[in-house]
This record gives sequence, structure tokens and C-alpha cells, in this order.
Amino acid sequence: MTDLPRKYIVDENNKRIAVQLDIATFERIEEVLENYGLAQLIKESEEEEKLSVGEAKTFYQALDKAE
Repeated sequence: MTDLPRKYIVDENNKRIAVQLDIATFERIEEVLENYGLAQLIKESEEEEKLSVGEAKTFYQALDKAE
């Protein structure tokens, strides 16, 4: 990953206790984490049984009626 611009928050002993990121950096980190999580879910679901288009439509129509 590239160098992240950050500011440190320190206590009275000059010990780092927190980090502050600009919003653009935070949003990029958030996007990367979400994409990674989505990729992991996709990998896990590849082993699950797949529905045909007709089966999927029937399944989702049943969900609409259940609500």
C-alpha cells in the first residue's frame, strides 16, 4: 500500500495513542476493506448450490409475499 498521510495524537509522555487520517484516505481504506470482504463472500458462496433463473424468481417472489 502507498504511504498513508497521517497525524499522530500523543499523550503527555509523547507516546502515540491515536492516529488521525484525512477523510479521503479513510474512505479509500474503507473501500478496500469492503471489496476484500465482498471477495471473501463470493469465494465462500461458490461452493453453495446455485439456482436456475426460474428457481431464483420463484424464491424471490416468495420473499416479497412473506414480508
